[in-house]
This record gives sequence, C-alpha cells and structure tokens, in this order.
Amino acid sequence: MDDAIDPGSPRYARQRVLPGFGDAGQRRLADAHVVVLGAGGLGSAVVPVLVAAGVGRLTIVDDDVVDVTNLHRQLLHGHADVGRTKVDSAADAAAALSPETAVHPVPHRYTAENADALLADADLVIDGTDDLPTLYVADDAAARAGIPLVWGSAARFSGQVGVSWEERGVSYRDLFPEPPADGGLSCEIDGILPTVCTVTGGMMAGEALKLLTGIGEPLIGRVLVYDALSGRTREVRYRRAGDVAAPPRGSRSAEGASRGPLAGAGPRDGAGAPPRPEAPAEVEAPALADELASDAPPVLVDVREPWEAEIAAIPGSVLIPLGELGERASELDPAASVVVYCHLGVRSQRAAQQLVSAGFGVVRNLAGGIDAWSRTVDSAVARY
Repeated sequence: MDDAIDPGSPRYARQRVLPGFGDAGQRRLADAHVVVLGAGGLGSAVVPVLVAAGVGRLTIVDDDVVDVTNLHRQLLHGHADVGRTKVDSAADAAAALSPETAVHPVPHRYTAENADALLADADLVIDGTDDLPTLYVADDAAARAGIPLVWGSAARFSGQVGVSWEERGVSYRDLFPEPPADGGLSCEIDGILPTVCTVTGGMMAGEALKLLTGIGEPLIGRVLVYDALSGRTREVRYRRAGDVAAPPRGSRSAEGASRGPLAGAGPRDGAGAPPRPEAPAEVEAPALADELASDAPPVLVDVREPWEAEIAAIPGSVLIPLGELGERASELDPAASVVVYCHLGVRSQRAAQQLVSAGFGVVRNLAGGIDAWSRTVDSAVARY
C-alpha cells in the first residue's frame, strides 16, 4: 500500500538535518514495516519513538491486557485503559502521536505457529516481551526471514540491549544457546524500576532507527548493559562459537545486499547454515564442590563481567569475560580439566563450546551457574 507519511514534512526536520540521515533516511523510515513484540514497559518506550520518528507501518503483537500494576512503567497506557488489550491501547496512543502511521494491533501471543506469517513482509522485528521463550522464537524467525532482531530486557535495576542478525553472522543463540532453566527474572517477582524500561526501550528504538536508516554502528555481536543504580553502561562482545574472523554465515555479495528500506539488509532466506555444535558436558554444583576439594581440582573459569564478579564469585576461579575469551584462551592449559561458569549457566555453555572448538580436551559447564552454587553449595555467595 502507499504510505501516508510525508517524509518531507516539517515534523521530521530536526532529524533530517542529522549527518548521514537526510531525506534518504527519512524515506527509508516511511517505507519501513516494523514488528514490535510486546506493548509493556519496553514497548511503551519503543512504540512512541518509532511512530514519532516517521516509521510507516507498525505491527504490535501482545496477548495481554492492561493491569493497574503495569501503569507505573507502561506509559502507553492510562488508568482508563485498565482491562483493555494492550495492543488496542497502544494503537490508540500511536494514532494520537501520528495519525498517518499504519498500526496493526495483533492481540495474540507471538509463537512458532504465527511467527513467520507476522514477519512475512517486515524489515525489522523488535522483541520487548522480556519473555525468554518468545525471544528464542523471534530469534529463529528473524533468521529465517533474513532480517535483524533488536532485543531488550529489563528487571530490577538493570537493562540489556542487543542486535541479532543471522545474515551478519550472529544470532541470540550465539550469546545464550538455551534459555535458563528457571526462566530468568520477572518484574512481578523481582520488581522493576520504571526508568530502566524507559532507558532500555529508548536504546532499543535507537538501534531500530540506525538499522532502518543505515546510520551509525548497530549493536551486532555486542550487548549494552545498563545499571540504573550506578548510572553506568558496559559492553559485552560475543561471536559465533569457533569463529575468529570468519565471514557471516549465509553472507552474500554487496550486489545482493539490500532489500526495501532497510539499509544493508540481505536476502531473506535462512537456508544453508551449518548445524550448531552439541552442548558441552555439564557438572552440578555439589559435584563440582567435591571435585574442588579433591587432590586434583579442575581449573575454574568465570566468564561473567567484572561487575558481576564484584558481587559474587566462587573462590579460586579465573575471571575471563566471555567477550575476551577468544583472545585470552591461551592463558589456560588446553590439557587441563576446565569448568566454566556464569550467572545462570547460559553464557558459560557458549564459552565451553568455544573452548572445545579451540582444542581444549576436557571442558564442562557449571549447570545453573553461580546461582545454583549459591542455592545448593554456599549460601554465603550472594545471589543477584
């Protein structure tokens, strides 16, 4: 359909003058179709920015209804919206900001059954559900569609933002191969500072605008971690297991590297990717405690970030953040028995795969990470 947005409108004058943005960038936004998963705390920051910036079409997917406990952070909705579907409330808020934007509300959960259909003509998908099963479905569907996935999460005082793009060589599964067994933190149980949603969602929207217009350097293969209590941000780099400087899987030549408004998008097929390596062996926390107390303890490698190690660590471990493991693996003995751990056992699984690919003979992952260690071995180790 013909978009109703006028890219030359004075409404967008303050962003058209940005270096590298211009009329071409504004036209890309007007021609773009973005699918937003989740109309909650993160979606409440993402949707208004995209609509106000001039994105032509927006599909909003969420099966939830507005609850009064949402209102302190989900600013798309007001008191009068309690009981309404979030997508309808979000669509009304978007229309109030930009009546010209075509908004398609989908009051259903995003699942493996409807994922491909909802992304059929999308240029970008944004996951703001903060629901790990949905994120993995979105990651796989985006890979099949050949489009980037902007994802974010927010809980307590911290938020994370990243970009996964199989066509450019990394997916969310390369960062976290499998979801944690406990499902991670939740706002209902663990709480959430409202500004964490605002900041995290704003960064997610910024990544979307960069990808759609072709400006800047997207967070591909990088995760930005925001700590509201300290006001600091940290970056975590990652790559496909076993990759050193390998080209992206399924990469194409520059001649075929554009589709529609998305600057630099590749062809929309997900075929031809090699199988992922099998998951490494795991060791349960109590069994590891016994091994560490023996005459031949394994080498214990902590692949978390330094700020996490400051909160809690298993005594005697070597700290090598996951993003540095490729460069620092030579500090470890390939012939030694190595156990890697992280917070919940997901990053360390990827680290173990990376070490196996690098020629390490005996590598295991601590199941459940340091959180399991705290719960089952040493309660004095802080949980976070």
